[in-house]
Amino acid sequence: MFTTRATSGSPASAVPAAPSAGPGHAEGVSNEEFRAAMSRLAAGVVLVTAHDPEDGPRGEDAGMTATAFVSVSLDPPLVMVSVRTGSRMDDVLTDRPLWAVSLLGEDQRDIAGRFAMSGRLSDSLLFASLPHTRGEFSGAPLIEGGLGAVECRTEQRVQAGDHTLLIGRVLSAALPAAEGGPLVYYRGRYRHLGR
Repeated sequence: MFTTRATSGSPASAVPAAPSAGPGHAEGVSNEEFRAAMSRLAAGVVLVTAHDPEDGPRGEDAGMTATAFVSVSLDPPLVMVSVRTGSRMDDVLTDRPLWAVSLLGEDQRDIAGRFAMSGRLSDSLLFASLPHTRGEFSGAPLIEGGLGAVECRTEQRVQAGDHTLLIGRVLSAALPAAEGGPLVYYRGRYRHLGR
């Protein structure tokens, strides 16, 4: 069902009438409505990684799956990633300004799933069985078989609701000879382009 809403300075347009369910905000949108609307925005899937040299005798690797990753600027080269405030990755990147991002290919759905699980085993066990190299600048794991990778240094941290936006300067970019398309997240599922 559609309702017609007119806004000042624009013609009336047809927009879906969504039921109001769950906790709402002063603006009138519920968490479920917002989540459903944003699920219709296709996003590339990446693995954000960091190496904390002070965690344990040889340091500890940390990783998280993300879909909120974008290019921000060409000059200087900047990217942005969103991490949940208070998460393990947020804690690591608060103390460690160097990190990396591997752009996952369509055949790396299992990697995305592993690092997206809550309550998972330690990240070191996940990385132990995952082919990767170390970034020259960040020391962070770079996943083999990905479509590309960048190493970054945090330039700015911005608190935004329940997430922290990290704006990072790109220190290196790698373009391996990978085949296939990107892994995409759309309507709550991992997908391939065109499917």
